[in-house]
Amino acid sequence: MNPLRFYHMNTTGTPSKEPETTKSGRKKIVSTAKGTLTTMAMAILIITSILSLRGLPSEAKFGVQSIFYYVFAAVVFLLPYSLVCAELASTYTKSGGLYRWISEAFGPKWGWTGMFFEWQMIIFWFPTVLMFGAASLAYIFWPESFDQRLASNKIYTLVIALLMYWAATFNSFRGQKSANRLSTMGGLFGTIIPGAILLVLGIIYVCMGKTIELTPQPFLPNFSHLSTIVLAASIFLFYGGMEIQAVHINDMTNPAKQFPKAVFIAIAIIVIVYTLGTLVIGVVIPTENIDLLQSLLLAYNTLWQSFGLGWLGNVMALFIMFGVIGQISALVTGPTTGVMAVGQSGYLPPCLQKINKNGINKPILLLEGFVVSILTLVLLVLPTVESAYQIMSQMSTIIYLILVLMIYGAFIRLRRTQPNKKRGFKVPGGKIGEWIVCGVGIFGALAALVLSYIPPAQITTGSPIIYIGIIVVGVGLFLALPLIVYACRKPSWRNPNAHFYPFDWQIEGRKPSEVSKWAPGYEPSEEEVEEAENNAISSHGKEKV
Repeated sequence: MNPLRFYHMNTTGTPSKEPETTKSGRKKIVSTAKGTLTTMAMAILIITSILSLRGLPSEAKFGVQSIFYYVFAAVVFLLPYSLVCAELASTYTKSGGLYRWISEAFGPKWGWTGMFFEWQMIIFWFPTVLMFGAASLAYIFWPESFDQRLASNKIYTLVIALLMYWAATFNSFRGQKSANRLSTMGGLFGTIIPGAILLVLGIIYVCMGKTIELTPQPFLPNFSHLSTIVLAASIFLFYGGMEIQAVHINDMTNPAKQFPKAVFIAIAIIVIVYTLGTLVIGVVIPTENIDLLQSLLLAYNTLWQSFGLGWLGNVMALFIMFGVIGQISALVTGPTTGVMAVGQSGYLPPCLQKINKNGINKPILLLEGFVVSILTLVLLVLPTVESAYQIMSQMSTIIYLILVLMIYGAFIRLRRTQPNKKRGFKVPGGKIGEWIVCGVGIFGALAALVLSYIPPAQITTGSPIIYIGIIVVGVGLFLALPLIVYACRKPSWRNPNAHFYPFDWQIEGRKPSEVSKWAPGYEPSEEEVEEAENNAISSHGKEKV
């Protein structure tokens, strides 16, 4: 997963021109991007939003078997999830993204919960990238033995992680312009260029007949020992993000034909790059010595040293560190945008909706920083930095997969409650295709969800009770938070200046669970939309859906 997608996403769902004013004075957004996105352009968009180098070492522990896991996760997760998100995005084109999809199916309570889960997933992800950033910083120095000891030190990692995060937070108060530039440069120099160098060096290394540490093993893993395949569940998080990228499907000339082709092209390239990158790490580092945070950096050191250019390993660490800074800079403010937009509809108290003169929501950022700081302290109760890194990754994966299951549920229900809704793209195969895609996707998500609660056998995690307890309590607490906030909402929380296009069931005057009576392709009038919005405002805090 490349979480920068959360920063660069278009909050309206589709590119648009300047708002037009209707007779009643309402603002109407008219899309002008239809046909501007080719099949290959969509494939590239998906690729760049998903690829990331940080997680390669966790799969390198599987050696050749990592190929199986990458392909398996692509088939049971990335492919079906991409198709489902594409249909939802091309059907519900008004602003809101996944909030609208889930709310159309189950009501705003669960739509708000889904949006909150996405924000929480990034919050859990933050400590992992901060720990990786601290390790990258350690490898800028010399010699390598010192770098390894420094990167493994919990106090060093904790201090550097908190310093990086809060520096980025305070800097973000100045506005988004500099963060945007920094994140773009970080993506280029911290992911794309280092990724290309890793693959090229690995290929040259093998062709020159250098020592290969990758040991022969069966292609298929041993499924009888679940603890040995836990790390593979993180691949589902690597592949995450289609719920954001799918909104661009409306920019294609013929989505029904173009989008599946784009998905297959993207999946092929993503699997190949991930597989080759993972195998390169396994080629130069023995499986038993692979560390989740340090092995990518060690791989660069080993590769450059084999060519007599060891100092370039430190340069690569500098590049990767720059990429981490770019990600942190973007993501400190990016994920709060969606929560803020939905919160203005009445799901956050006014004190959390305030913005400064630069358009930045400081209260939410400070709250986010407090939570991230508390989560980072898990370093102090787990035996190693590596185990703390893994537990945060697993918690992030669990919350994301719960959100994925909610989206699958919304897709199935909306096929029933709104059968006549115009769909720009439809999952192929009719009813059979629907059940195959959803069945495979739900099975994959549930399997990864269960695995994510198990301590991995490949790393030292200390007491299984403490490890599992942290995950269960942490996930349970964060899953309850959005429901608690929703239960406490008040009509006064709604921002009178915030206008959100009503849900279809609000316009029709029915419950989300009831079947729509609209004729195929029906579009409501401006007056119907305005009346529905007024009714939603007057009933906010009272609705029972």
